[in-house]
Amino acid sequence: MPFRRKLLSGLVSALALGAALPALAAPQFNRVASFPTTRNIEEGADTSRETSAEIMAVTEDGNTLIYSDSPLGAIGVIDITDPANPAPLGNIAMDGEPTTTVLRGGLAFVGVNTSGSYTAPSGVLRTVDLDSQQITASCDLGGQPDSVAISPAGDMIAVAIENERDEDAGDGGLPQMPAGFVVRLPVGDAGVDCDGLERIELTGLADIAPEDPEPEFLDFNEAGELAVTLQENNHIVVIGADGAVASDFSAGSVDLDGVDIAEEGALDFTGSLDEVPREPDALKWLNDDYFVVANEGDWKGGSRGFTIFAKDGTIAYDSGTSFERAVAEIGHYPEGRSENKGAEPEAVTVATYGDQRLLFVASERGSVVGVYDATDPAAPELLQMLPSGIGPEGLVPIPQRNLFATANETDLGEDGGARAHVMIYERSEGEAAYPTLSSAGSEPLIGWGALSGLAMDPSAPETLYAVSDSAYDTQPAIFTIDASVSPAKITGKTVVTRDGAPAEKLDLEGIASDGQGGFWLASEGHPEKEIPHAVLRVAGDGTINDEFPLPDSLLEQQKRFGLEGIAVQDGKVWVAVQREWGDDPEGQVKLLQLDPATGEWTGLHYPLDSGAGWVGLSELAINGDHLYLIERDNQIGEAAKLKAVTRVALADLNPVPLDEELPLVGKETVRDLIPDMQRWNGYVQDKVEGMAIAEDGTVWVVTDNDGVDDASGETFLWSFKLD
Repeated sequence: MPFRRKLLSGLVSALALGAALPALAAPQFNRVASFPTTRNIEEGADTSRETSAEIMAVTEDGNTLIYSDSPLGAIGVIDITDPANPAPLGNIAMDGEPTTTVLRGGLAFVGVNTSGSYTAPSGVLRTVDLDSQQITASCDLGGQPDSVAISPAGDMIAVAIENERDEDAGDGGLPQMPAGFVVRLPVGDAGVDCDGLERIELTGLADIAPEDPEPEFLDFNEAGELAVTLQENNHIVVIGADGAVASDFSAGSVDLDGVDIAEEGALDFTGSLDEVPREPDALKWLNDDYFVVANEGDWKGGSRGFTIFAKDGTIAYDSGTSFERAVAEIGHYPEGRSENKGAEPEAVTVATYGDQRLLFVASERGSVVGVYDATDPAAPELLQMLPSGIGPEGLVPIPQRNLFATANETDLGEDGGARAHVMIYERSEGEAAYPTLSSAGSEPLIGWGALSGLAMDPSAPETLYAVSDSAYDTQPAIFTIDASVSPAKITGKTVVTRDGAPAEKLDLEGIASDGQGGFWLASEGHPEKEIPHAVLRVAGDGTINDEFPLPDSLLEQQKRFGLEGIAVQDGKVWVAVQREWGDDPEGQVKLLQLDPATGEWTGLHYPLDSGAGWVGLSELAINGDHLYLIERDNQIGEAAKLKAVTRVALADLNPVPLDEELPLVGKETVRDLIPDMQRWNGYVQDKVEGMAIAEDGTVWVVTDNDGVDDASGETFLWSFKLD
C-alpha cells in the first residue's frame, strides 16, 4: 500500500475506534555532508597548513556558500547544488584578514582587516565578482572591521568597526584606544558607493568604558534599523533607519544556579554565579521588534545562554542555564571552560522554515547548535541539538531549500586532529539522528563524556555500563545506560571510590561485569603522571575492593599506552595492552590474562594490521566461542583507514607465563566500523573505544569524545548484529 494511503487508512481506523490520532513526526535537521576546508586548497599546494571556516554566507539561490578563512587570508567558495556532495570552488585571496561576507546578486562584499597593530587599526570593504572570482573594488573603512550586515532590501551595508583591544595589554580590558564605531554604505546595482560612507559614533553610551565602544556584531531589520552589540562594554545600541542612535541600554547581568564553576577534572553542575554580565556577541532580529543575542562573554562575563530583547531594552526571554544544560545532557559540555564562560554561546541566527520562526544558537566550545522554535519570542522551545565540527561560528539558514549550514573555525591538522569544516544539514520528516546518548531529565544533572569502555548487564542486555577516562580524572565514574530507548538514556552515574573518596590515579579504559553486581575495570597507566597500570574489582556502589597491579617484569618495559579493554572468561580476566611495549615484536601487542584467585599473570601476542599513524587495541568482549576486539588507527576524518572489530577463537587463547616466549594468535576481521561511523555524515571520529556483545550477537559500540577537549564532542553509540 502506498505510504499516503496507508497513513490515511490508519487515521480512519483510529477515528472509527475513537482512538487518539497518531502524532506526526515534526521535521528534523540531520547532517548530510561535511566539507573540510582543505578541499579548497589548490591542487599541489600544501594541505597541512592551517585553514579555517569562520563567518559564512549563502547566495540568493541557496546553491553557493562563501566563508572567511582568516589563516589563509581568503574567502572560500563551496558549490552545494547537491548538498550531500559539496564541491570545492576554490579560495579567493583578500590581501588581508577577511572577517564577514555579505552578498547581493553576483557580488560579495567582504570586510577585510588590514591593521598593522592594535593602536593603528585599518580595514577595507572589498567587492568580489563571484563569476570571475576577482576583486573589483575596495572602500577604506577607517578602522578594523568585524561584523558586516546588509539590509533586507539590499540597499545598505553596515560594518561594525571594532578596533579590538589587545588582550595582553594591561589587564586585557577597556579602555584601549582608538574607539570603535559603525559605518553605513549605500549599495546599488553597480556595487558599494564608497563616497557615501557614513560614520556613526557610539562613544558616551555605555556604562563600561563609554569612551571606548567596541562594536562586535550588527544586524538590520526589515524597517532598516540596526541593532549593535558592544560586547566588552556589555551594551546594546539600536540605530534608526535615519542613522541616528534610537536607543541604547546595558545588556545587564544574570544570576546562575546549577552550573559547573570549577575546572577540576569533574562535571559538577551544582555551583552558582551571581551578577554575571551577559557580554553579548552575535545578534539577529527575530522580527522588527525583537532580537536575540548570544551571551558569549569576553572580558568579565558571559552568561552561558541567550537573551531575547525588545528594541527598547525590555527582556522578553532569557535562557538562564537551560542552553548550557542542554549542551551538557548530550555530553558536549567543555569542562575546561567552567571557570570562564562555560558552554560559550557565540553565534545566533534566525530564519522561517514553513510556519516556524527558528532560532539557531551555537556553543563555540561545546561544538553543538541548538535549534529553537522562537515563533513566540517570549517562549522559545528547544527542538533539537545538532552536532557540528569544532568551534562553530558561522551559521547559515537556507530555508528555501530546507537546508542549514555551519562554519567551524578550529583546525587541528598540525596536531593530527580534525580539520576545519563546513557542515550541511537537511530538514525533513523523520527522526533526528543525533544525539545517540543523553542524560536529559536527570536531576541533579548527570554530566558525562569521554566514554572509554562498555559492558552489558548479563541479566538485562538492554542495560549498558560505560566508564569515562582521565578527561575527568578527579571523578572516575561508571554510567548506567538504558539502550532500549532512542536516544539511549544515561540513568545513573556511580563515582569510583577508594577509602570513601573519589579514587585518584586512575584512567579507566575498560569495564566488564563480575557477575555479582559489581565490575572489573581496566585502568591505563601513565608513567610520567605516576598512574599505575592496574586491574580493579569494584562493588556496585563504586567502592574499589581489589587492585591488581601489573608485575614488575612487565613494568620494566612499560610505555604510555597501556591497558585498554577488559573481559572475563571462566573467572579469569583478560586485558589488552593498547600498543607495543619495549619487549614486543614490531606490530604485535600483548593480551594478558589475570587469575584473581592467585594473582598470576600470563599472556600471548596479538598481530596488528599496519596503518597510518599508530595502530592499537581499544576494547575486548566475549561472545560464544570467541574473544572480540576493537582494533583501530589513531587517524581522524579522511585519514582514518582502520576501525574494525576482529575476533580470536577462545580455543586458540593459550597464554603462557610472562617469562616465556609469548605465542602469537591468529585473528579474523569481522566488521569494518568506518562505514558505520560515516552514517552521521560528519568526519570519521578517531576513538572507537567501547564494545559490548549480547548472547544473541547484538553488538553495541561507543566512541570517546575526548571530553570535548580539542574535539567535536560527538559521541556515537550504535548497535549491529554479528553475522
